[in-house]
Amino acid sequence: MKTYQIELLNRSQQVITVAEDQFILDGAEAVGLRLPVGCRYGACVTCAARLIVGEVAQPQAVALKPAQVALGYVLLCVAYPRADCQFEVGLESQKDLYVNPFKGSAGHLSSRIGASDGDSK
Repeated sequence: MKTYQIELLNRSQQVITVAEDQFILDGAEAVGLRLPVGCRYGACVTCAARLIVGEVAQPQAVALKPAQVALGYVLLCVAYPRADCQFEVGLESQKDLYVNPFKGSAGHLSSRIGASDGDSK
């Protein structure tokens, strides 16, 4: 069975060995590392990490949107390594994961209100 070196970057750096048939999160927990986790079956994004280098298979990662996958996000609870990998984990990795739907719309809204006020005069 193949194994891969998985590097987890946060405030510190950890390198673990994970088998090709083992979820990366399970491999981390097996050596005593504690990472954020929620559902354990790919339906939330609590365990999301950003893949910097490497390749994974994550067919059960239903919580990730295509845009998040394009940014390199992986759900460690359902990700199998397919090469040596390097991940950014924890809060640092999740800065672009969540999108505030109201960010930037306040200016747009106020400009429409202003246009409306101008029309009524």
